[in-house]
Amino acid sequence: MPGRIVFLLEELSMRTLLDGWLPRIFPGWVEGQHFLCIPHEGKSDLDRSIARKLAAWRIPEDRFVIVRDNDSADCMVLKARLRLLCQQAGQPQTLIRLVCQELESWYLGDLAALASAFQGTKIDTPAHRKRYIEPDRWQKPSVEVKRLAPAFHKLSGARAMAQHLSVEGNRSRSLHVFIAGVQRVAGGMIGPQDLQAG
Repeated sequence: MPGRIVFLLEELSMRTLLDGWLPRIFPGWVEGQHFLCIPHEGKSDLDRSIARKLAAWRIPEDRFVIVRDNDSADCMVLKARLRLLCQQAGQPQTLIRLVCQELESWYLGDLAALASAFQGTKIDTPAHRKRYIEPDRWQKPSVEVKRLAPAFHKLSGARAMAQHLSVEGNRSRSLHVFIAGVQRVAGGMIGPQDLQAG
C-alpha cells in the first residue's frame, strides 16, 4: 500500500477505536506506518481544520479519509459541504464517511461485541437484537449503549470495543460503508460512488 491513510476524525474516541481496531480488520497494518488518526475537538474543530490541513499536507502519497458523526444532519448537504472544502484544498479524492448517527451506532450493531467488552450477560439478548436491528436509525445511540452497559465511557469503551467489534454480522450500515470505502482507498480505487454527495 503506497503512502498512509490519514483519518481526520471528529473526536478522540474514534481515534481510540480505530488505532486498536484497524490492525485487527486489516492484518499487518501498523499505526503511523500504514495509517494515521488525527482527532479533533468536535465537529466544528474538524470542519474548520479540513481545508487548512489538506492544503498544508506535504507527503504526496498519503491519502485522506474524513470521519464525522452525522448527528441527524442532512447527509447530502453535509457531504457536499465537506466535499467542497476538500476540493478547495486541492484534495478532491478525499473519502468522506458519515457515521449514522454516532460512533455508538456501530456498537449497537454488534451486541455480542458489546457484551464481551463489558461482560454483560443481558446485553446480547433476542429482545435487544430485535430492538436494535437498525442501529443507524437511533438518534442517540450513546444513550442506548450506556443503558445496556452502565460502565461504558467513551474512551475506555472505544478501547474495549476495538478488541471485540466485528464487521461480519454487524448491523450498522454506516460501519459497512466505512470499511468498504477504506478498502477502496487502501487499494487506490476511489470511484464515483465515493465522491458523490450522497
